[in-house]
Amino acid sequence: MKNLAFFLIGIPFGIIMTKSEVISWFRITEMFRFESFHMYGVIGVAVVAGMIAMFVLKGARVKTWSGTEVAYTPMPLSIKRHLLAGSIFGIGWAITGACPGPMWVLLGNGFWIVLIYILGAFLGTWAYGAVTHKMPQ
Repeated sequence: MKNLAFFLIGIPFGIIMTKSEVISWFRITEMFRFESFHMYGVIGVAVVAGMIAMFVLKGARVKTWSGTEVAYTPMPLSIKRHLLAGSIFGIGWAITGACPGPMWVLLGNGFWIVLIYILGAFLGTWAYGAVTHKMPQ
């Protein structure tokens, strides 16, 4: 049942990502060059929509698949850590023209080259998991 729910959410997600052009390398390049507000507007709308959704879900005491209430615990702010992580993420996004969500949408749109990005994302996640116990948390 969970997989069906993810599938039913993933289809509109992919359509919205495609129609809003956030999977376009040209739109992403415009964003990083500060030539267009388009991507900042889409990201801003997504952040506000997420905030409203969390407010409603928490207020209605909605439960997750595992039976716990929907909750959000903010991570403590660490300037060095967040600056480093954000920089690595941004550099990867700028070079490849894709971040994690749009990578799957690009694959669904038939851009098979994105499998290289997905492999890189898996390898990066694996590498982080392999060394995370040695890092200051």
